[in-house]
Amino acid sequence: MAVTFSDLHTEEGLKSLNEFLSGKTYISGDQLTKDDIKVYGAVTEKPSGSFPNAATWYDAVSSKLAASFPGKAQGVKFTGSAASAAAAPAQAAAPAAEEDDDDLDLFGDETEEDKKAAEEREASKKPAKKKESGKSSILLDVKPWDDETDMKKLEEAVRSVEIEGLTWGASKLVAVGYGIKKLQIMLTIIDDLVSVDDLIEEKLTVEPINEYVQSCDIVAFNKI
Repeated sequence: MAVTFSDLHTEEGLKSLNEFLSGKTYISGDQLTKDDIKVYGAVTEKPSGSFPNAATWYDAVSSKLAASFPGKAQGVKFTGSAASAAAAPAQAAAPAAEEDDDDLDLFGDETEEDKKAAEEREASKKPAKKKESGKSSILLDVKPWDDETDMKKLEEAVRSVEIEGLTWGASKLVAVGYGIKKLQIMLTIIDDLVSVDDLIEEKLTVEPINEYVQSCDIVAFNKI
């Protein structure tokens, strides 16, 4: 049965996630997958005790992501813009609702039947239509210079980058250690218009943004 998660920053959205996770450790089985990263990025903070399944899952994913860092996470809460930022990944995931009802498709990937049908439609048209450019969903780690870096200004600087085909999504701060936190942010790109490597090298790590940003790393990269 196809499942679509939306509005995970709302009580209704968390309720649907909590019900889906009943009896499950992770979204797609017993191991962490890219599905968990995508959904994790859309949840702005740990679900409350009213959603025990979602809260347990959130802790499990958080521990996996933090395993490579020596510091102890202090926990971060969001108000204001963080909640509205979560709406972007939910909108990006909306096309998945139209996919094959037999698959759990959080990334909107086409099924083999969909691809075959599309190829047949294209072949039947003499002036073949140009194939629509693909999209990708990316989870990015943005690291500051030190514990004195203003993380609010860092995020504002990152989001100030505007490129055709680039959409910023939900974000959260993650403790790295020794009082330092990094920004973890979702973004969606149109593949033909935006290069992630160029975005990092030519926009996010050069003046004036490099006043706050030391480096950027790609945590997850998935085709939509």
